[in-house]
Amino acid sequence: MALPKALEGKLRIPLIGAPMFIVSGPELVIAQCQAGIVGSFPALNARPQSMLSEWLKRIKDELGQYAEEHPGEPVAPFAVNQIVHASNTRLYEDMETCVEHQVPIIITSLRPPEDVVSAVHSYGGLVFHDVISLRHAQKAASQGVDGIIAVCAGAGGHAGPLSPFALVKEIRKEFDGAIILSGCITNGDDVLAARAMGADLAYSGTRFIATAEANAVPEYKEMIVDSGSTDIVYSSLFTGIHGSYLKGSIANAGMDPDDLPDGSKTDMDFAKASKSDAKAWKDIWGAGQGVGNINDILPAREVVLRMEREYNDALAKLVAS
Repeated sequence: MALPKALEGKLRIPLIGAPMFIVSGPELVIAQCQAGIVGSFPALNARPQSMLSEWLKRIKDELGQYAEEHPGEPVAPFAVNQIVHASNTRLYEDMETCVEHQVPIIITSLRPPEDVVSAVHSYGGLVFHDVISLRHAQKAASQGVDGIIAVCAGAGGHAGPLSPFALVKEIRKEFDGAIILSGCITNGDDVLAARAMGADLAYSGTRFIATAEANAVPEYKEMIVDSGSTDIVYSSLFTGIHGSYLKGSIANAGMDPDDLPDGSKTDMDFAKASKSDAKAWKDIWGAGQGVGNINDILPAREVVLRMEREYNDALAKLVAS
């Protein structure tokens, strides 16, 4: 196990709130960190680009003030997600802003992030890179990342096809840094299972869409609560990379969720993803297969505290058995 020292003593449970296009903003990140888990958001959610600096200042100020007022509580660091891809024309400027604010954790996606790693390590920050295969993990490790996020089958967003039992163990054979497991993490039992499997941290996105602080329309949150695993469609149509989406949102956009054509990687344009009509993530709503275990819309803090109770209860049962 390899929990980074920067996280020791700052987490209520070993969990990261995954960054989600449009959905994750300062309100959700602050609530997650104050509750004792890492909160994160995609840099591209801050529009225009100048707003990114405003968001970072607000998050740092509010978390600092909360830590002063609640000295006995764990207050987790936050993370910013950077899409390392040619279509992200903001990457250089966004990274300059993150370095200026010394963002504690940068979560990178797609291309191996050598330049990002160098920039973040210059001030002592951490870089976690998400992958869907061992080959991608090997590339990321060679770039010096501090953690690898194994995005496994059933995860929301750009999920991979592999079982966590396969991918986590294969990565651990070759990587001694932190491993973070993504895929159907909706309660404390799942977090404990991720740890038992060999991951250092769990990674949960969909559970936090159905929270008061999430920047999602009410209909999206309600569809999360009302859906089950069979209501998730795995398609490459909307971004050029396979992702998991709510079947109901596809139908509402006038398409047949059971008969979708394949997309092309040449269509990838993450810088414009949230502005396109009837495309991810504004109209076609992302979600993982764990939706069937989400039954309510709560403040993020209540979700985390409940997950902590579930985690401790599950651990106690295992120890007693």
